[in-house]
Order: sequence, then structure tokens, then C-alpha cells
Amino acid sequence: MQVPFLSFAPQHQPIREEILEAVGRVYDSQWYVLGQSVRDFEAAYAKFSGAGYCVGVANGLDALHLSLVALGIGAGDEVIVPSNTYIATWLAVSYVGAVPVPVEPSPITYNLDPRLIEAAITPRTRAIMPVHLYGQACEMRAIMEIAQRHQLLVIEDNAQAQGATAHGQLTGSFGAANGTSFYPGKNLGALGDAGAVTTNDEGVAQKLRVLRNYGSQQKYYNEVVGYNSRLDELQAAVLSVKLGYLPEWTRQRQQVAAWYDTHLRGIEGLQLPVAALGSTHVYHLYVVRTARRDALQEHLTAAGIGTLIHYPVPPHQQQAYAHMNIRKGAFPIAEELAATSLSLPMWPGMTEEQVVQVAEAVRSYFD
Repeated sequence: MQVPFLSFAPQHQPIREEILEAVGRVYDSQWYVLGQSVRDFEAAYAKFSGAGYCVGVANGLDALHLSLVALGIGAGDEVIVPSNTYIATWLAVSYVGAVPVPVEPSPITYNLDPRLIEAAITPRTRAIMPVHLYGQACEMRAIMEIAQRHQLLVIEDNAQAQGATAHGQLTGSFGAANGTSFYPGKNLGALGDAGAVTTNDEGVAQKLRVLRNYGSQQKYYNEVVGYNSRLDELQAAVLSVKLGYLPEWTRQRQQVAAWYDTHLRGIEGLQLPVAALGSTHVYHLYVVRTARRDALQEHLTAAGIGTLIHYPVPPHQQQAYAHMNIRKGAFPIAEELAATSLSLPMWPGMTEEQVVQVAEAVRSYFD
């Protein structure tokens, strides 16, 4: 029996009629851009996130980019980012003309290490952009204390951790503006590209509404140089349905992770995920580490088990950032994570039988 890396079927089949009904309502409404479906979803997602406001945009990268624009970060500014993250985090900083300043993660949790942040702060630093990587909340209490002490903004990259908490507070509710992605494979996934910004600042929310819509509040009257980055009515309708199921899907992800922990425990040379004290993990990904990663991946592929690498090349080693002239070895933790991390199959509805099959294949390689 094959085990794919990701299967949507256990999520999508039970709610198929509900999704089609929601899409049908949008179709029949004859209003397809920035209508009631978007407003309803924004209100529901803000409440879910423990934030005062939500502004829907076209995708997760736009969510981060427009957050930086709305907060006035631009040319000459520096933004602290993790050295290990999907490149979108860095791209958003580059889009506004600012400089991404990488800081290493904790080698245990893989999230931005608060103990290393202050050494990277300069007079040009304007913000910290923590990424709740793989679904685990960053150590936000420490990060917020540093930001407040140095009068810095915080912009959370919450694309992988919808519903996670740090010391009881939901991710996406800490920062001045916080971007998330609803790419189909996310814990809350649309049927195409979609994203949103959450914030507790009404003024920031209003700036974002203007920026996403050509810089306009009133049709054909443009206040600022804006963008076309609007959450689609159809995607909003789909997301509203799915949001109601997200807590249960999160519980199922956490159960799958617990099964993995049980069935993979004790394998010498294999490091399992570890949650930081006070942080919860919603397991967007279940990432293991081994120095024999590539060979293990080949072994699992031959056994019919799907895996992915998140992420094989850290941003500072991408050709897109060659102009920064960061030497190899400058960020050894990020580089080691890129060389040793492997994401195992993970999705809501995955059975313990499937987890056992994956675990037995992993054990057979190490044995």
C-alpha cells in the first residue's frame, strides 16, 4: 500500500456538498470581487486568530509584502528574518527595498532563536519577522520583549501555523501586522492561491484595504500607489466552510504526530520534532532529521512512501540572493537543516495503520 505525502480526500470528500453549495451561492450572487463572502470570512478568521481585524489578499507573499508597506518599512531599513525559511519571507522584505538580515534558528525547534536576535540589531533595524515554521509557534514572549526594548515592529509569518499558540496566545495576534497563506496545502487551504493579514490596529487594517485595491477606497479614485491583491469571493466562500473544520483537522494532525512519536521513538540517528516550552504545534509538517537524509528519502520512495524536503536550499544560498555575498558556512544551522531535514506524510484523516507503515519503512532503513 502506497502512502502519499499529502492527500486531500479525507478532508474534501465529507464536505464536498457544503463546499459546492458555498461556491454556488457566490455564482448566483453575481458579485465576484470584494463582496459579502470576503467580509464574512475576514470577520470569522479575525475571531479565530484572536485578532481585531483581518484583510484578505491574493496570497501569502502579498500578505507579508503589504504588511511591510502598510507599516512604512522601505528602502534602507533592515528586517530580521530567520536564516531557514521559505524564500517568500525574504522576498517580501526585498520587495519594499529593505534588507533581510538573517538570524539562525534554534537547532532544537528550528524556529528563530530569540537569544541571537539582539546581536543582529543595528540603527537601521526596523522590524523582526518570525516564522512559525512547520506549524510550531515561535517563542513569541521573548521576541516581543526584545522588540519592545528596541522599539521594533513585529510582523509574524503565520503561513504554516494557523491555530498554534505561544503561552496561550494565538499566532497571528502578536505582531503589528501578520501575514498568512491559504495555499491549498496549508492547514487552512483554499482551492488556489489566497492569503490574509491579521492585525489589532484599525489604522493598519484600513491601509491594507486601500493597498490591496489599487490604492483606492472609492472606485476610480486612487489615494496611493496601490496593488491588485484581493482575496477572491469564491476562495473566501470555500475558506469559510473549511474554517469551521480546522480545529478538528488540527486535532487529527496532532494525533498523527503523536503516533509518529510513538512508532519512531528510539531510532538511533533520527531526530524527531520537539516543541518549545509554552508553544503548541499544529503540525503543518512532521519533519525528522538525519545525516542520511537523501538515502532515507530514496529508501522511502522505493517503498511507495511520499516525502518532501522543506527546504533544500536556504535563502542565503539561493541565486536570487547571491548579491548579498554571504559565504557558505555563514549560517551553519540553516545549512545543516537544509541537508538533514525530511518531511514525512502528514494530513488530517491519516490513519495509524498508514503511520505504522511509514515508521516500519523508516526503521527498516536504519536497521
